Amino acid sequence: MQHAPLLNATDLALYDRAATESATVVIRRYSTSFAWASRLMHPRIRTHIARIYALVRVADELVDGPAEAAGVDRDERRALLDALERETTRAIERGYSTNLVVHAFAITAREHGIGEELTAPFFASMRADIAPVEFDDVTLAAYIHGSAEVVGLMCLAVFERGRRRNDHERAKLADGAQRLGAAFQKINFLRDYAGDRDDLGRRYLSGPDGDLTHAAKAEVVRGIRNDLAIADAAIPLLDPSSRAAVWAARSLFGELVERLDRAPVSVLVRERVRVSDHVKARILLRALARKIAR
Repeated sequence: MQHAPLLNATDLALYDRAATESATVVIRRYSTSFAWASRLMHPRIRTHIARIYALVRVADELVDGPAEAAGVDRDERRALLDALERETTRAIERGYSTNLVVHAFAITAREHGIGEELTAPFFASMRADIAPVEFDDVTLAAYIHGSAEVVGLMCLAVFERGRRRNDHERAKLADGAQRLGAAFQKINFLRDYAGDRDDLGRRYLSGPDGDLTHAAKAEVVRGIRNDLAIADAAIPLLDPSSRAAVWAARSLFGELVERLDRAPVSVLVRERVRVSDHVKARILLRALARKIAR
C-alpha cells in the first residue's frame, strides 16, 4: 500500500505559488489599466503589486455591490470585513492563511515590513463604505488616507526594498506615493460619481445643496492637479524597475482627469467618463519607450 509523501517546505512553496496566481487573476480580471501598467515592472515587483492589489480589491468588493447582490446584509458585510482584517493581521504574524488572497498579501507584507500602521487605516476606510456617511473635510481626508494613500505607501515599500536613501529622498518619495494615491482616489470620486450616488448611496463630493456643483468639481480637479505635480517630482527618484510602470499609471489617470475636467457636471451625474483602449495603448507604448531608453 502506497502512502502520501510527508509534507515539507516544497509544499509551502506550492501553496505560495497558488496564492500568488490567485492574486494575479484578480488584478487581471478587475483592472486592465493596472494589469497593463504592471507589465512594465520587474517580474518580482509585479508579483508583489498583484498581491497588494488583490487584497485591496477583495475588501472593496465586499463593501460594494457583489456581497450585497449575493444577499449579504449590511451587518453581515461589516462582520465579514472585520473577520478579513483579523485574518490579514494573523496571516502577517504567522505567515499562513487559508484565504489564498490574504496568504499572498501576507507574503509581501512580511517581506517588506507592511503592518497594521498601513492595514488598519485601510480597513477603517473600507468600514466607512458599508453604511452611507456624510463626509466633511476632516473625515474625507481620513478616508482618502486609508483607502488610497496607504496603498501607495505599501507599493512604495515594495519599490524601495534594498534601496539606500537619505532622509530628504525618503520623505519626497513617501509624499509622492501618498499624493499619487490621493489623486487616483479623487479621480475615482469624479469618474464614479453617478454610480456611487445612485447605486451605493455615497456622496464623497457635494456642494452646499447636497449634490455635485461646477465649483465643487473645479476644486477637486485643482486638488488632483496639485497632488499629481507633487507625485511627478518624486517619480524620477524611483528605481527603473518600477519607474516606467508608475509613470504609465499616473499618465493613464492624468488623461482621465483631463476628460473629467472637460466634462460638464450634467454628464458626471449620470454616466462614467472613460479613457479608450486606444489611448491607453498609446500611453503604455510611450512608457515602454521611456523604459527602453533608460
